[in-house]
Amino acid sequence: MATITLKGNCIQTVGELPAVGSQLPGFCLVKSDLSEVSPADFVGRKLVLNIFPSLDTAVCAASVRRFNKEAGERGDAAVLCISADLPFAQGRFCTTEGLENVVSLSVFRSPEFGADYGLTITDGPLKGLLSRAVIVADASGKVLYAEQVPEIVQEPDYDKALAALA
Repeated sequence: MATITLKGNCIQTVGELPAVGSQLPGFCLVKSDLSEVSPADFVGRKLVLNIFPSLDTAVCAASVRRFNKEAGERGDAAVLCISADLPFAQGRFCTTEGLENVVSLSVFRSPEFGADYGLTITDGPLKGLLSRAVIVADASGKVLYAEQVPEIVQEPDYDKALAALA
């Protein structure tokens, strides 16, 4: 169980992030067109998993924009923006913002994702949503970088995450 904060107040998650050096747990998540994807759909590409509570918050939206600009321009990496938002809302956000270098994915059919990745918030006002985290994996699915952002309203360390792609 990880302890993080929401505006300085302690909240808990169900577990810990996958460790650096471990294999990414499998998943089946939903794209904005309602199709399902898994890590097998990105074989041969590095992955950036940008995970957050909801696109309806300024920090979450900022992280999607930033990764779209910086990591999404790399041809060898796929940026997966993962939240509990419905696929329709994710698609609308990306279309409105002109974001074409990220893949928005919803966990609405796969609540086990939060448990498998140690990210489901277990208490406080965001209970049931995912905490903010970034995980970078190589083309074989080996975790190269994992950051559980300690304060939900704080942005992730983009520089460290992007450096892990090099």
